[in-house]
Amino acid sequence: MNDEHFEPLDSEEKELMESIENDEFVSIRENREKEISDAMQRAQATLKKDKRMNIRISERDLKNLKIRALEEGIPYQTLVSMVLHKYLSGKLKETA
Repeated sequence: MNDEHFEPLDSEEKELMESIENDEFVSIRENREKEISDAMQRAQATLKKDKRMNIRISERDLKNLKIRALEEGIPYQTLVSMVLHKYLSGKLKETA
């Protein structure tokens, strides 16, 4: 037997486990192609950037933003968009 240490499940993982245990998942074999097509359309709509926004920020913040984006290997505008998306979707949490 393996003596691995497992971290406690977070709320999202617990919800997923409950869904699995309650047999809430259904097969998409019947309409597989349609389901894949629908999922791809939803993913493309999520990634679509069709609006422009102009903001004013301090020179220091912009410099630090560009440095962080460079460290991440992405354009700084993309980093701003990612952070805003995570914040608005509740996935960006403030740490103490």
